[in-house]
Amino acid sequence: MKRANIGARLAGGALIGAINGMLGGGGGMLAVPLLKAGGLPARRAHATAIAVILPASAVSGAVYFFSGQVPLFALVPTLLGVAAGGYLGAKLLNVLPVRLVTFVFGALMLLAGWRMLV
Repeated sequence: MKRANIGARLAGGALIGAINGMLGGGGGMLAVPLLKAGGLPARRAHATAIAVILPASAVSGAVYFFSGQVPLFALVPTLLGVAAGGYLGAKLLNVLPVRLVTFVFGALMLLAGWRMLV
């Protein structure tokens, strides 16, 4: 892995955290390309992105929850589904070919971008 300076990593992390907190997600879609550009292999970049998004999402979620913006009727089933899907996805990342993971990730980024535009 290339050794980036600490300032660049802090700035990248702050950008990812701000976008994740402001938009309710998307930080991982920025983290993966940044981590790969920093020299991490694809599989490690995806795993690291998830690991760094978890605390950012927890902090943002707490702010939204305690400000009364999160309805419990939506939170509980969504949280259960996301936890189960996250577990399954983490297990799949270890067994799927890297090219397939990279293709699916890119396709989802394109689809998300298209949905935002139309």
